[in-house]
Amino acid sequence: MEKLPLPSDEDGSVLTESRSDMALVVADEAGSTGADVPEDDRPAWDSKLQYVLAQVGFSVGLGNVWRFPYLCHQNGGGAFMLLYVMLLLIIGVPLFFMELAAGQSIRQGSIGVWKHISPRLAGIGYSSCMVCFFVALYYNVIIAWALFYMGNSFQYPLPWEKCPVDMISNQTVKECASSSPTSYFWFRKALDISDSIDQSGEFNPIMTGCLLAAWTIVCLAMIKGIKSSAKVMYFSSVFPYAVLICFLIRGLMLDGAIEGIKYMFYPKLEIWGEVQVWRQAATQVFFALGLGYGSVIAYSSYNPVHNNCHRDAIMVSGINFMTSVLASLVVFVVLGFRAKNIALDCVAANVARMAGIATTGSSEHWWPWFNISDPKSVTLQDYREWYSHYGSLIGTNLTDCDPEREMSEGVEGTGLAFIAFTEAMALFPASPFWSTLFFLMLLNLGLSTMFGTMQGILTPLMDNFRVLGRHKTMLTVCSCVLGFFIGLLFTQRSGNYFVTMFDDYSATMPLIIVVVFETVSVAWIYGADRFLDDVEVMLHWRPPVIYRYLWKYVCLFGMVGLLAASLLRMVFKRPTYTAWNHTTGSESSLEYPGWALVMLSMLIIVASLPVPIGYLFSFLGGRSLPVEEGETEPPRERYSKCNSAEPEPNNHHSPLDEDRNRPLSTFLPLGAEHYRLLPQQEEGEEEEEEEEEEDTGL
Repeated sequence: MEKLPLPSDEDGSVLTESRSDMALVVADEAGSTGADVPEDDRPAWDSKLQYVLAQVGFSVGLGNVWRFPYLCHQNGGGAFMLLYVMLLLIIGVPLFFMELAAGQSIRQGSIGVWKHISPRLAGIGYSSCMVCFFVALYYNVIIAWALFYMGNSFQYPLPWEKCPVDMISNQTVKECASSSPTSYFWFRKALDISDSIDQSGEFNPIMTGCLLAAWTIVCLAMIKGIKSSAKVMYFSSVFPYAVLICFLIRGLMLDGAIEGIKYMFYPKLEIWGEVQVWRQAATQVFFALGLGYGSVIAYSSYNPVHNNCHRDAIMVSGINFMTSVLASLVVFVVLGFRAKNIALDCVAANVARMAGIATTGSSEHWWPWFNISDPKSVTLQDYREWYSHYGSLIGTNLTDCDPEREMSEGVEGTGLAFIAFTEAMALFPASPFWSTLFFLMLLNLGLSTMFGTMQGILTPLMDNFRVLGRHKTMLTVCSCVLGFFIGLLFTQRSGNYFVTMFDDYSATMPLIIVVVFETVSVAWIYGADRFLDDVEVMLHWRPPVIYRYLWKYVCLFGMVGLLAASLLRMVFKRPTYTAWNHTTGSESSLEYPGWALVMLSMLIIVASLPVPIGYLFSFLGGRSLPVEEGETEPPRERYSKCNSAEPEPNNHHSPLDEDRNRPLSTFLPLGAEHYRLLPQQEEGEEEEEEEEEEDTGL
C-alpha cells in the first residue's frame, strides 16, 4: 500500500519522519469538512459474491474429492467426521479468521502482512511464496492429467473400458490382463510410467502438450489480476457443485449405492484412541482451508476494510466441510456400485468354477444353497452365506467376494479419480457423457485452486517490489513460463513419482512451520488482545474473547503437536512411494533412494529457510544501523492513527503500558482514503506540543 506524501517545509525539503507534524484522522471527519481524500489505487472485488466464490474456489479443491473420502473411510467413517468437525471449530476456523483479518486490515500480501507486524517476520511471507510455487508446479500437472482424460472421453466406447489386443500375437496385452483396463490406461497410456523413480526415461510428448495447455489457461486467467481470474471463478467455483449433485442423483439409482453410503458413515469410535487418526484429521483441516499459503491473505487484502471477515471465515469453512461431505457421498455411491458389480462378477465366476467341481460327483451335498446351472441367478447374499459355511472346505481357489474389500482398494488420490472412478463410469449408460462431466469438474476444481495459489505468489511480490507491481503482465507471464519449464520434471516417465514427492513433502512440513510462526507472531509477539482491539476497530464489534485463548494456546499447541508428529513419522519411518511394476501389472511400495531423500529434504529446507534467514537479516541489519545518542529506535510505521473519541475507562489494553521506550504501531494501517492532512501548525505551537508529549510519555 502506498504511503501518504510527506509534507514539506517552506524551502520545499521533505520533513524527516521524527520531525513530521502530520496528524491523521478518520476519513469520516475528512468527509464532514469537505477535505480532499486521496484514493487507494489497490484493486478490489466487484462484489461480495465474487470474493466468496474466490475463497471457496481456492479452499475447495481436489483434496475434498479424493482425499477426504479416503480418510473418512479408512478412519472410522462417521467417527472421523465428528473428529474433523471438532478440530475444524477449535483450530481451523480461528486460524482462518486470523489470516482473513490480517490480510483485510493491512491490505497487503503475505510478505507485507508479516513484515508489518515485525520486519523480522518477513521471512514467513517468503516461505509462503515458496510453498505456493512448489505446489503450483505439480498441481498444474494434475490439471494436465484431467485435460488428457477429458480429451479421451469424447469417444465411444471409452478407451479404458477394455484391454487392447497385441497386433503381433493377437492376444490381450499381458500388462493389461494382469491388472485391469483402467489401471493399464492410466499407467501405460497416460503416464507411460517407469518401474521406479531411478528410471527417468524420456519425456511424454502428449502430457507435455497438456501441461503447456494448463499453464496457458492459468496465465490467461491471471494476466489481468483478480478482475479476470474472479470472473472465471463464477464458472469454475459453481460448476463442480452442479456436477456433484448430478452424480449423486444418478448414483443413488445404481445397485450398491446404499451399501456404499452405509460403509462410509458407519461409526467406529475406537479410532479416537489412535494418534495417527488425530494427525490425519488435523492435517486435512489444515490443508482443506488453505492455511499458510498466503492466498487467503492475498484474497482478503482486496476487501473493503470494514468487511465482516469473521462471518466469511465461518461461512467458507462451513461450505468447505459440506462440500467434503457431498463429495464423499458421491464417491461412495459410485464406489458402492463398482464394488457390487465386481462382487457379482466374482460370484458368477466362482459358481461356474463350482459347477465344474459338481460334475465330478464329489460335492453334490453343497449345492442346495443355489442353482449352479445358472451362475448369474445366484445372489451375492446367498453366495456369501454359503461361503461362510462351506468355503473353507473347498480346495479350489475361491474367495468370499466381499464388496467391502473392493471398496478399500484404490480409493485415494489419483487411484480414486483415474482408476476406480473411471472404471465405475465405464459401466454407466452414456459413459462418455459422464466421463466428460467428471473430468471437466476436476479441471474446474484444479483451476480454481490454482488461481488462488498463483495469487499467493504474485500479490506479495507486487506489493513489496514496486518494479514488479508496475509490470504485472510480465511478472505473470514469466512466472508461468518458469513454472512450465520446471514442470517438465513431471512429464518424464518417472514424473508421477516426483508428483508424489512434492505433494507429500514440499508443502506439508513447511506450511505447518509457517502457520506456527504466524500464530506465535499474532498471539504472542504482537499480542492477541491488541489484535482483537484492531479487529474491533475494523469490524465495529469485538469478536468473542475465546479467540484469545484459542490463538494463544489451543491452535498453537495443536500445530506444534502436528509438527512434532510429522517429524517423528519421518524420522522413524523411512519415506516410501508407490511404484508400478509393468511385469506383474501391480503396484508395490518402494523406499526412496538416497539422492531422492536428499531432494525431498532440500524441498523442506528451501521452503522453510526464509523464516530464520529473514529474522537474522533483519536482526543483523538493525544492529548495524548507527543510532545517535539520545535518540530512540525509530517507529516501524510512518504514521499512527489519532483517535478523537473519548477514551474508555480501562476497557482496553494500551500498548504503551507494555513498552514506553519503543514506539508501537497499530496493526490496522487503514488506506490513504481514511485519513486527511491537518493544517500545519506554527513553529512555537510545535515546540509546546513536543514538551507536552515528553511530560505525558507520549
